[in-house]
This record gives sequence, structure tokens and C-alpha cells, in this order.
Amino acid sequence: MKITAVTATTVSVPLQAPIRHANGAHWGRFIRTLVRVDTDEGITGWGELGGGGESAEQAIGHIGDYLLGHDPFRLEQMRFKIANPTASLYNNRTQIHAALEFACLDIIGRYLGQPVHALLGGKVRDAIDFASYLFFRHPAADGSGAISSTDDLVTYAQDQKNRLGFSTHKLKGGVFHPDSELETYRALADAFPSDSLRYDPNCALSIDQAIRFGRAISDLNNDYFEDPSFGLEALAHIRDKTGLLTATNTVVVDFEQLSQNVMRRASDVVLLDTTFWGGIRACIKAAGVCDTMGIQISLHSSGELGIQLASMLHFAAVTPELTFAADAHYHHLESDVISKPFSYHEGKIDVPDGPGLGVEVNADKLEEHAEQYRELGGYRYDRDPARPDWFPLVPNQDWAQ
Repeated sequence: MKITAVTATTVSVPLQAPIRHANGAHWGRFIRTLVRVDTDEGITGWGELGGGGESAEQAIGHIGDYLLGHDPFRLEQMRFKIANPTASLYNNRTQIHAALEFACLDIIGRYLGQPVHALLGGKVRDAIDFASYLFFRHPAADGSGAISSTDDLVTYAQDQKNRLGFSTHKLKGGVFHPDSELETYRALADAFPSDSLRYDPNCALSIDQAIRFGRAISDLNNDYFEDPSFGLEALAHIRDKTGLLTATNTVVVDFEQLSQNVMRRASDVVLLDTTFWGGIRACIKAAGVCDTMGIQISLHSSGELGIQLASMLHFAAVTPELTFAADAHYHHLESDVISKPFSYHEGKIDVPDGPGLGVEVNADKLEEHAEQYRELGGYRYDRDPARPDWFPLVPNQDWAQ
């Protein structure tokens, strides 16, 4: 089997409302680039990566030429063709490689009539637990969906729990002053006394703020304290001063950084991401290292549609070390590009068992959201539409009101 074409389509998929984070906001939509890989046997596979727009489409078009005639079964050879660790220093190709790996695994599974998880050792669980992933939000265009207070957020979390069954609640913070977000976090604990919690301010807190915050929540049922401040040394210091497990998806995102964390043990939990790390197979390898060295893992979300979510589900299905509920933005979406969108039950999503990734791209939905991207264009992830002159510092000193 040989690859005959690699093409990319950027889409804009609407969210329930613009979601806020420490660096800015997602302005009411996610921008994702879908990668299609065709073969001479008529089998097509799909991948996905974040954002990028025209630049991502051009990069994939250029790199796709490297793979014309390549056998999609030869995944390790493809890794060096696309993401040679020295050659790609000049234009990081890790996430592009991840999308291509998803597509090739999709092709292999379709060719063999097997789900991707069967190609990777077989699943150890049939459904994956997810956290509620709570955000402060700007109002949608129709004025609905705003979350700007503790009461708003607790009400929204209760609705999510009632409808989708979450028993782990993650607050994405770093938007308002830490004292305000501490009040909100403790209110969540009061509202859901039997559930577990996690807080992620995206490194917005100074070390002293993080220590005060961590000590103030040390009596709660915390999973971990995720990226309260930036850097491995900061995480180690905060862990030592608070007694909380520290977690990161910002300063351990490749194997060199993982080796540093093994030696320093600054982060107790590493959040793996099937795009950030360069594919499902890289995440499996990293999970094995973490397991050997006594580091726990969780699963990061970078704003997925159904194709990347499928990659996350297959990875989680074959990884015994994954004991924390995974993150996903998926329940914030108003639409998707796959024919049968995933659904939650009791806070879980079932692992797909169809051939390949187990999802089918809906051509009409793909074109609808590609047209929306052509009309709306991208947005500035690291800017807040309500604060046009503001930009984030790390640690932050200028909080939203």
C-alpha cells in the first residue's frame, strides 16, 4: 500500500460560548485543521491538529510531498521523515506528525478490519472517565452562556453533572484574582462533597500565591494542583510547601523534559497529549517511562474535535497507568465533523470499536465548518476579546474584573 495524497482542511466549529483562560480566550469557536491521507488501495485515513489556518494547510501540503509513495504501515520510518529531532528544530513538526500518525493508524486499522486499540496491544477498559472541565465564559452572541461568578459556575457544574454524570471537576482558572477563584473552587467542593477536584490556572500564579492557594485547598479532595506556576523548579517548591501533588502539561511535553522530571521529580503527574507529544505511540512510550519511574499520568485536552478525541480514547483504552479522569473540551462544542458525535454517560465516553479510529467524517459537516472558517477566519488565542489592550504575563498581575 502506498500513500497517494495528503490534504488539509481548516474548520471553525462553534462553542456554546467563548471560554476564558489565563492567556486569553477561545472566541466562541475552535479552529482545527483536519488531515486526509489517501492510498492507492482506496483506503482513506483522517488526522487532526489544532488551529493554524492557511499556514497549517500549507505546511501539511508541503510535508505531504515527503510521504507520496510511502507505506502507511511504516510508522517509525515516517516519524523520521517528518519529525527528525534535529532536522525539525527549524520548524517544529511534532503536531503535524501526530495528525499524520492518526491518519496512518486509521488506514492500517481499516485495512485490517481492526480498531486502533487492537493494533496497540488491546484495550484494558471499554469506557474512559472524563472531568467536567469548567471555564469562566463570555456571553455567546445571543447573550446566553456567560459564567462570570461563583454562583454561575457552580450552577453550570451542577447542570453538567446532572446531564453528563461527571464526578471529577476541573476548574480552569488564572482569569480572576486567585482569592476570587479560591472562593469558587471551595464552593465547588461544598457543592460536590463526594467528587474529586483539580485546579489549573495555566501558570498564572506567582509562587507565593500558588503556595497560599495550595495550602488553602489542602483539606479538599484534590486530584492534583496543575501548573499553578511556570517551571519544574517552581512545581517542586510548591509541592514541598503545600503537600499537594503537582501536575503539568506545559513544562513536560517531550522526552527530554520528561527525563529532567524523572531526575528532579518536580511534577508528580504528567498530562500526556496525543498531539503535543507527536502521536498515540509517543504517548504510550511516555506512559511506560512514567510508570517505570513512579510518575502518574493524566490526559490533556487541546481543544479536540471527534477525530482527535478518538485518538485520545484509543490511547486511554490501552494504557493501564491512566487512573485519573481525562480532560476534554468536547462537551463545550455545538457541532462536530464526524457522522456520529461521541456522547457521555455517567461521565464516561465509550471507546470506539470500529475499524481504524472508529469514526467517519461527515462530508457535509466538513464543508459547513470549512466555509465557516473561510467566513470568520481565525482568532487570537492569547488575547481576550473583552480586554483588547491586555496581554498575559507569567505570573500574571492584571486580573479580569
